[in-house]
Amino acid sequence: MTAKIDTFLDIEPIDFANTGISEGSLKGEVAVVTGSTSNVGLGFVRAIAKAGGKVVVSGNNEKAGAEIERVIDAENAPGTALFVKCDVTKESDVKNLAKKAIEKFGKVDILINNAMNLALNGPVLRSPVSDLEQSFAISGRGVMLAVKEFVPAMLERKHGVVMYSTTQFHYHPPMIGGAMYTAGKAAATSLTMSLANEVGPYEKSGVSVFCMAPAGILREPRAVVSPDDRDLSLSGDAPRFGMPGFDGPIPPETGGIAMVYCILNAGKLHGSGISLSDALFAMEYPFPKPETAQKRNLRRLTDNELTLLFLSMGPGFEE
Repeated sequence: MTAKIDTFLDIEPIDFANTGISEGSLKGEVAVVTGSTSNVGLGFVRAIAKAGGKVVVSGNNEKAGAEIERVIDAENAPGTALFVKCDVTKESDVKNLAKKAIEKFGKVDILINNAMNLALNGPVLRSPVSDLEQSFAISGRGVMLAVKEFVPAMLERKHGVVMYSTTQFHYHPPMIGGAMYTAGKAAATSLTMSLANEVGPYEKSGVSVFCMAPAGILREPRAVVSPDDRDLSLSGDAPRFGMPGFDGPIPPETGGIAMVYCILNAGKLHGSGISLSDALFAMEYPFPKPETAQKRNLRRLTDNELTLLFLSMGPGFEE
């Protein structure tokens, strides 16, 4: 197991033991991950690098970004990572992200759209319209800008993976993720699934487009609360947030390992979505508390069902 590196980042070593993933499984691949200077995205870039890929770290936090680049190079080899400061709502920033990635690595094979601001988490009736506008700007606009910069070259080379970090369709207590957050995520999820159809069958295009919901990833334990009670979410008196199969939240490193597994099996996921828990079950991940892990028995929706999903929210006029 890799030794923990001295850093101000709150991280643990990436461990592929008993996961079926080898450290060279993504050798030759280059990934761009937006929103990768903390938590979920940080787990993604570190795991991809550990699997042999090159990674472009992207976010607004320059101090964290520079340290992540240093740490990933120290964990793997010099020149493995590149940090590019990027606000995904700005077209000039996204174009610069693409420019820097190509200058450094020559190509981009994997695009993970992960950027979002979890603080945009309020209820409909008590949130300013500006929160919704910012949610759409980060999720919807940011995803489209990145897709337009990176996907055409993937299609030309007939090789690529595009993933969006999605979430639940709407806020439903006691789940974390309020109306403003889920609205932006829903817009970007729709864009991503539409892109999958535009790209066409994976067997012909060589490009896989899918969504993964990395629900439950968090370094620090927190409460399961509604957006109305956000001030309690990190208090010591709040009930502890625990995920099935884990003693507390899911570590970002585990989320990164699941992301690598999804990338390696991206052709099977094209035009579909998967939860983090489903990915862990698929790879036979060794859960710390297997007796509490919950496997869901779901079927893949047809394209027509997915298209009419917003019309299938309830019984309508039926009794």
